[in-house]
Amino acid sequence: MTELTILDGGMGGELQRRGLGRSGGLWSAEALLKHPDTVAAVHRNYIDAGARIITTNSYSTIPSYLGKEGMAERYQELTALAGRLAREVADASTHRVLVAGSLPPLDESYRFDLVPEDASSAAVYETLAQALLPYVDLFLCETMSCAREARNAAAAARKVAGHSKPVWVSWTLAEQPGEGLRSGESIVAAVEQVAQSSPDAYLFNCTDPQAISSGLKALRVLTDKPLGAYPNRFHVPGGWTLDNEIKTVPRDMTGSEFVEFARQWRARGASIIGGCCGVGPEFIQALAAAEL
Repeated sequence: MTELTILDGGMGGELQRRGLGRSGGLWSAEALLKHPDTVAAVHRNYIDAGARIITTNSYSTIPSYLGKEGMAERYQELTALAGRLAREVADASTHRVLVAGSLPPLDESYRFDLVPEDASSAAVYETLAQALLPYVDLFLCETMSCAREARNAAAAARKVAGHSKPVWVSWTLAEQPGEGLRSGESIVAAVEQVAQSSPDAYLFNCTDPQAISSGLKALRVLTDKPLGAYPNRFHVPGGWTLDNEIKTVPRDMTGSEFVEFARQWRARGASIIGGCCGVGPEFIQALAAAEL
């Protein structure tokens, strides 16, 4: 069995636990502006817990979020800052730690109906990738809710990086296991749409762990590339956005349950495992201690 690579967990939730990063507006980008030392501390906490890949805090350094405070033009600057902070923490570690450059949805997570048109998506994704390029070891196109969103992000990352750095694609799945992406598209269609960019790994994230188990079973027969998983701890109702009044619902999952899901995922071919929203360092520590 391929050796397990442990990713970090969620950044936004950890910032909120420390009294930072409102669950709206600028969200986790606010900490880059006001408390970059805390962002670095969260990265270190995940490394101490056993993560060997940390993800840049660039999920919300996008024009749509920054524009809420009139700072859309600063997205390249703040994305580069997120990359630099992660790089400095990784390089200071006594462990070999890689940095994944987050390329997120450009409007709202899970909202395939709000994905910008292709030309504008390409321009923003390429700028984000250029800002991260000096600092990251790989690009992570994450929480992709539809095939087109993933295609745009992966194509931009590959255009900027060429084949000098890996490009990983991670989709978010429908909450009900077996129903494909949040857009309703099949996993087969999702893989076909990104094929031209030749991703180096395929993952599922920010979704129900049982849906991930089902997704990995389907994905395993489609590719021999590395597979990965990093779930969240929230159920996301339809129509949710960061700023509206629809609330996410906490999902009960203990550290031991998270490890049991990880065992399932390992059995289904996953070699890259971590956590997303609500999955903190204690979960990553439990995963590392399990030695799967």
